[in-house]
Amino acid sequence: MGLLSLKEDRPTPKAVYNWRVYVSAAVASFASCMIGYDSAFIGTTIALDSFKTEFGFYELSTPELNLISANIVSIYQAGAFFGALGAYISSYFLGRRKSLFAFSLIFILGAGLMLGANGSRGLGLLYGGRVLAGIGVGGSSNMVPIYISELAPPAVRGRLVGIYELGWQIGGLVGFWINFGVNNTLPSSHEQWIIPFAVQLIPAGLLLIGAVWMKESPRWLFSKGRREEGLQVLCWMRNLSASDIYIIEEVSYIEEDIERHRVEVGAGFWKPFAALKQRKVQWRFFIGGMLFFWQNASGINAINYYSPTIFKSIGVTGTNTSLLTTGVFGCVKTFFTIIWLLYLIDHFGRRKLLMVGAVGGSLCMWYLGAYIKIADPSSHPTVNGQLSSGGISAMFFFYLWTAFYTPTWNGTPWVLNSEMFDQNTRSLGQASAAACNWFFNFLVSRFTPQMFATMGFGVYMFFAALMILSFVFIFFLIPETKGVPLEAMDRLFVVRPIWKANEVVMDELKLQEEEFRRNAGDLKLEDDGKPGLQQVEEKGDYV
Repeated sequence: MGLLSLKEDRPTPKAVYNWRVYVSAAVASFASCMIGYDSAFIGTTIALDSFKTEFGFYELSTPELNLISANIVSIYQAGAFFGALGAYISSYFLGRRKSLFAFSLIFILGAGLMLGANGSRGLGLLYGGRVLAGIGVGGSSNMVPIYISELAPPAVRGRLVGIYELGWQIGGLVGFWINFGVNNTLPSSHEQWIIPFAVQLIPAGLLLIGAVWMKESPRWLFSKGRREEGLQVLCWMRNLSASDIYIIEEVSYIEEDIERHRVEVGAGFWKPFAALKQRKVQWRFFIGGMLFFWQNASGINAINYYSPTIFKSIGVTGTNTSLLTTGVFGCVKTFFTIIWLLYLIDHFGRRKLLMVGAVGGSLCMWYLGAYIKIADPSSHPTVNGQLSSGGISAMFFFYLWTAFYTPTWNGTPWVLNSEMFDQNTRSLGQASAAACNWFFNFLVSRFTPQMFATMGFGVYMFFAALMILSFVFIFFLIPETKGVPLEAMDRLFVVRPIWKANEVVMDELKLQEEEFRRNAGDLKLEDDGKPGLQQVEEKGDYV
């Protein structure tokens, strides 16, 4: 298959893969730029001499400094946890688009409060602002993958949700390099560290403006009984007329799926909670949350938030050298995210990516832990901060770990969680998964300084062991979702064995497609030129 070739669930007009779906996904993904920027800039900003001096960090003991640093970083994740849960409420009553607008406003308010912090006022405004900003990104992290997955054609769903991950990496790339820039071009001052805090307003403002242009999710409109509006948005998004057989099929699939779940689960705000009594729903909630447990168990957020500490443990010394090394880390992540987005996620598949990333990343972590144990670079500093040959090999394996992790575990759990829930439980399922992500993220960001202080090289071996366990989890419990329509996910999670489920379901879909087209071949348009969807329904259930 070529780089941009697609595996389709049914014959699809080229018009479906138009600029509208890509631009809509890109605009929504300004939310992930906000998230990625914070994960990259905050750890390096609070490591700047200007920040430490203004807030008296040099007067603190090491345990006190670790505690304050961990609080500044982790309080953001705590806010994001509650924002992710709150997004279920807003998405049910307001929809996906208006929820994104509201959460971007909350983030902007929080970012504005952070700009009021200084040495005389203390850290109070910084703490309060980071809580509000965390609520904003937590809600956005829930909404964006759902929104994109619901508007995406199945063949490019992974690629479109992957734009969300690309936005995360672009934000991170800016966050990693901006501190290198201010550290080299500006004197140590209040302005030096406040500029990185101000930059986070840019992607939030772009999301706010973009939310005005975005269309609401057609599936959400159908689920609310706003059929004509949903059909209009779907036709606009697919760039097809309402009479096109592809639109007739898709509307038929959506309405059948909604009706089935109204019978099985029921419609309403509380019905998805009642659905949690069903074992199949409980199972998907469990594996959705566990995917983010294993993602955080790779050690990525320890590296993102405390990169200066990570590089110091390997032997990199000096603020400027540490910032430069961190910036290169951001470049490597962005490069491999683009490869993941353009090719791997929709060709190689979700399941294989996660297993390859788990094994490769684990081997790299084992090497790093062994090197730090044997060489003990913190006790044997090199002359003029130059790395030894062993230190260079450790840096190589660190970047190799990045090459394994980024195109596998970095964005794939978001793709899986955006597509594996049914229409009636999708918002609640994504809220649960996003909240799990931020909860595990909070634990890592809160306790990483203490882990390095007490465990040393053992931190790397701890993450290495967990990555091996994640391979076992994926192999036995996660089916391949590549190319499967959202409406067929229930069937995918029933087929056994897991590693053959995708092949079985795709074969069934082809047979159903042939049957549908045979029965729909004699359809005629109604007098007003609109599709005879009622005629399709009278012919029977083809999904």
